[in-house]
Amino acid sequence: MSGKLFIERREGEGDYAIRRPDADRISGHEATQAEAIERAREIDPNAAILVERVRNTGRGHRDKWRKP
Repeated sequence: MSGKLFIERREGEGDYAIRRPDADRISGHEATQAEAIERAREIDPNAAILVERVRNTGRGHRDKWRKP
């Protein structure tokens, strides 16, 4: 099952969720961003993994996505 997986920080829990586009539920969650990226690769090795920015910068904001 190839496609996209998004890694995003969960504000209330403080961990990182792994989510498919338009999914109602998360595919998994991990304590750190690095662990979530590794888990996403296990879930779907062929998926494009996109990570949410966790801080605002002069070149990008939280609503932007990047490759790990």
